[in-house]
Amino acid sequence: MRAVVQRVSSASVTVADRVVGRIDEPGLMVLVGVTHDDDAAKARKMAAKLWGLRVLADEKSCSDVGAPLLVVSQFTLYGDARKGRRPGWTAAAPGPVAEPLVDAVVAELRALGAEVETGEFGADMRVALVNDGPITLILEM
Repeated sequence: MRAVVQRVSSASVTVADRVVGRIDEPGLMVLVGVTHDDDAAKARKMAAKLWGLRVLADEKSCSDVGAPLLVVSQFTLYGDARKGRRPGWTAAAPGPVAEPLVDAVVAELRALGAEVETGEFGADMRVALVNDGPITLILEM
């Protein structure tokens, strides 16, 4: 499981001109990609890492200050562009495998006490954000 995490002052996801997820205060924008050997244990570990990651102002975490997270599925995090000009997607898990694991990350974050907004799995999404810092990290589980 792979995540790109950005500290944001605000972020939103729009599908077909409808906002489906939005945070209007400092928090984290998280793109989550799933590969073939990921499982529920990795989803729990990813959620715990995101909740406790100390990248907000004054080295605080979302758990310290109750900051929200916007979590969006992103299969292209497992794109491979080492050969040629067209990325390959074979490392990305198919939707029936990936969707429940992205949902598990969200559910675990909520169980930890997080306010979580989401995108819409498999939809053509428009993501807007104001990166604060900028701070962008890549997490691997």
